[in-house]
Amino acid sequence: MTVALAHEVSGPRNGSPDAPVVVLLGSLGSNRSMWDPQIAALSDDCRVVAVDQRGHGESPAPDGPYSVRELSEDVLAVLDVLDVDAAHIVGLSMGGAIAQWLGAHAPRRVLSLSLMCTAAKFGEPHAWVERAAASRTDGPESLADAVVARWFSEGLAKRDPEFVRHYREMIAATSPEGYAACCDALADWDFTADLSRIAAPTLVLAGAEDPSTPPSVMQVLADGIAGARFEILSPAAHVANLEQAGAVTALLREHILGGGYARGRRAAHAEGMKVRRSVLGDAHVDRSIEGTTEFTAPFQDFITRTAWGDIWARPGLDHTTRRLLTIAVLTAVGNEHELDMHIRAALRGGVDADTIGEVLLHTAVYAGVPNSNRGFALGKKALADLSPGDTEDDSQT
Repeated sequence: MTVALAHEVSGPRNGSPDAPVVVLLGSLGSNRSMWDPQIAALSDDCRVVAVDQRGHGESPAPDGPYSVRELSEDVLAVLDVLDVDAAHIVGLSMGGAIAQWLGAHAPRRVLSLSLMCTAAKFGEPHAWVERAAASRTDGPESLADAVVARWFSEGLAKRDPEFVRHYREMIAATSPEGYAACCDALADWDFTADLSRIAAPTLVLAGAEDPSTPPSVMQVLADGIAGARFEILSPAAHVANLEQAGAVTALLREHILGGGYARGRRAAHAEGMKVRRSVLGDAHVDRSIEGTTEFTAPFQDFITRTAWGDIWARPGLDHTTRRLLTIAVLTAVGNEHELDMHIRAALRGGVDADTIGEVLLHTAVYAGVPNSNRGFALGKKALADLSPGDTEDDSQT
């Protein structure tokens, strides 16, 4: 049985009868006021529906446990009450889980998805079971300090303790049973195998400093949803829409009002990220992504789309051949930093040391002995160092 959720409808201030409907779904321990910056900006051109989810804010808190399906069906009931056939769904953390479920199970009701600081699976169930028990015994107040510490970056917490204190109070004021029963829902949540069922244009936003759903976790969403656009915001922890309100709102406006990022560009980025991971390995790519800043983000996007999504994805040469060509070219130009990375990646990718040695010998004839000598030295060290825990460099590519 669905719960009648408290919600607030704002806009459109432009008076358009055809304004798109945007539904905002927040995190565990929040109420709809967490979306105030986005409500203010998006309601110029959109009909914005901000929701208090079951057990949160002004919505009822029936006894649990709840499931993500039940939380999602509550949202569909709100759309029915408002006579909305389909909407753009924006979800953060737990709200992002609901958005994923809607994208897969109610595709006709979803025009686009924006998934922020969320996951296809939120860690291991036992942690959520323990948190649910703590909420039922001592209330969310007992959890508030630890939770709010994950919501905002350390820099923001130091600059504006009053701001952080306000959101700590929001967490503490949540219904104990509502909070606990939503923890029960997250304990059972694993949507990894169903991501491919989502067809809606999808924007995936991660906080670079988010300890709960870091970029490496959100990459699973970007990889699993066809054509998804992936952006990383910094500085931003788990509640990125507040810490990076301007950037988040701009990205949402582009995604919703612009019909989403150009599909071809999104597809190139998604394909490029898959190829990049297959060639360089997850560990290296995760470190590059997590080290992304506002300054380096355009280059990350560029190199992922062009080098990896275009050139490395072309069918004319297989990846082994491209690996060997890359080693030869980097040796010839004397780029030791990239050469070391690609030798190690090739060895991990199954290219045997003898083959790499032949490439270096061949390069010595046509590009010079000193460069190839250095290549042999790097290869020798890579073979000596290589292990499952081999440390990658911080290359941007």
